[in-house]
Amino acid sequence: MKLGIFDSGLGGLVIAKSIREKMPDIDILYFGDTLHLPYGNKSSETIYAYSKRAIEFLFEQDCNLIITACNTVSASALRRLQQEYLPSSPYAHRRILGVVVPTLECAIDKGYKRLGVIATNYTVKSNIFEDELKKIDPEIKIFQENTPLLVPLIENKGMPWIDPILAHYLNAFDDKNIECLILGCTHYPYLKDKIASLIGADVDIISQDEIIPDKLSDYLHRHPEIADKITNKGQIEFLISDMTDGYKHAAKAIYKSDIALECTRFCATSNTYIREAS
Repeated sequence: MKLGIFDSGLGGLVIAKSIREKMPDIDILYFGDTLHLPYGNKSSETIYAYSKRAIEFLFEQDCNLIITACNTVSASALRRLQQEYLPSSPYAHRRILGVVVPTLECAIDKGYKRLGVIATNYTVKSNIFEDELKKIDPEIKIFQENTPLLVPLIENKGMPWIDPILAHYLNAFDDKNIECLILGCTHYPYLKDKIASLIGADVDIISQDEIIPDKLSDYLHRHPEIADKITNKGQIEFLISDMTDGYKHAAKAIYKSDIALECTRFCATSNTYIREAS
């Protein structure tokens, strides 16, 4: 069995790479739903439907644990997937994890009291970061800014135009006196250096590619019943639901090396993805 990593597009490749570096032997299957990106401008019902279909596909591909490496999915669909879908599915003994709570835990562990967040429209409007933060420490202040243009620019060769747009978004924090900035989308670690230079040296960057591998390692240590079923042959595969030259270019840029992308076929009659026999 494998570790599954699911993202609405290609941003989760940053998380896949960081997990690979932390745990080079663990078998990983990545699935990016490039056919339906971006998720951030969809309704909650649509995000849940897309996510459920992708999660089912990964379970069918023999994944025992799935990380939803997408903050929009974590904000909109994760709890429903965990509480409604999973217990009544044939995969009730398997697990689905998100990325929002581990990210907040990291900021809190560092003692920060004024947090900034940049994320997709849906993640910001869902207020998931503030809602989860109140459960942990209601005294901490959080300031959020939606940054809808960053993902399309990252995934569609838009880097030459990203600097002024990024600067415009970050200007929202000029008078907030934030101590850290949470990159609330798994695409954004790709922009980490640019963000750090713009936001200033006094603001710590909380980047999920630096957080999730350690959190995953800790989870697997605490849950041997999950960990022991995941094989460690050093295999990693990358599946996406739609293939274009732009996605190939973006995948290489985000993962920072050549990777072999395999495109699945979406079957409308069965409402599922099909992996063609090689």
